[in-house]
Amino acid sequence: MAADGLHENETLASLKSEAESLKGKLEEERAKLHDVELHQVAERVEALGQFVMKTRRTLKGHGNKVLCMDWCKDKRRIVSSSQEHAVTMPCTWVMACAYAPSGCAIACGGLDNKCSVYPLTFDKNENMAAKKKSVAMHTNYLSACSFTNSDMQILTASGDGTCALWDVESGQLLQSFHGHGADVLCLDLAPSETGNTFVSGGCDKKAMVWDMRSGQCVQAFETHESDINSVRYYPSGDAFASGSDDATCRLYDLRADREVAIYSKESIIFGASSVDFSLSGRLLFAGYNDYTINVWDVLKGSRVSILFGHENRVSTLRVSPDGTAFCSGSWDHTLRVWA
Repeated sequence: MAADGLHENETLASLKSEAESLKGKLEEERAKLHDVELHQVAERVEALGQFVMKTRRTLKGHGNKVLCMDWCKDKRRIVSSSQEHAVTMPCTWVMACAYAPSGCAIACGGLDNKCSVYPLTFDKNENMAAKKKSVAMHTNYLSACSFTNSDMQILTASGDGTCALWDVESGQLLQSFHGHGADVLCLDLAPSETGNTFVSGGCDKKAMVWDMRSGQCVQAFETHESDINSVRYYPSGDAFASGSDDATCRLYDLRADREVAIYSKESIIFGASSVDFSLSGRLLFAGYNDYTINVWDVLKGSRVSILFGHENRVSTLRVSPDGTAFCSGSWDHTLRVWA
């Protein structure tokens, strides 16, 4: 019996050694394709001119830290959530919220471990709680949610280390995504008509790209040095950006299967909580825990502007559907619309 155990240990050790060897060879092959840096390719691209953005509107109404927000497709309405409630939703510490593509419903959830969907009517006397539908149930807090390309399915991410795809009508679990080694903090759906992939990031410092049909991780990136708080696809869907507690934002090219740019400065020592691209993809907006929003030139890797206004950490940031403005939410209890 002891000999059998020893033999098993030796086999396990040799398999681990072989796996590490293969991993090393893969890295070598990947390095051979790494022939040029993004900023070198962008040297011939004209630099951006003077960049001016300011707060056009300050939205007040929350009595606690704003944690999440999302735009309606009509570009006129925003849903936001905070530690005390989401709009007038009767659940505490709402950490995630999302508008349905039709604009006729919103989803939200947080420390209740659930994702609930509310049909929207703008009658102030209507009891929205009575129309609430619990769609998703995790074993830990809900950190992010996003409708797919219809109102009928919703993606969720959770502190239980998983993501999941649910049917809104029946509440049935359609697919689960296992692979993160710690809390999943964020997700973003690929901007294609088919929408068959999404990216997630978490406390294990990994960004993972998933196939929604198979439930398999198809690509993984682990270059951040701390939690990944936000991920966002490039408008073409060929790349994505991430923001992390390591005070950097990074750009990953899915076709090259590697990190192609790091957006950082020595003077930035606080974590990036939220990122989003301009409609053209030339700018990357990033909200930070030092109360600022930095605007980066995606191609050249340089900071083109720094926006001040919030009085506490910026927790969420989203560009409007038409690209003419973006909205940021903060622990100072307000949202600001910038243009």
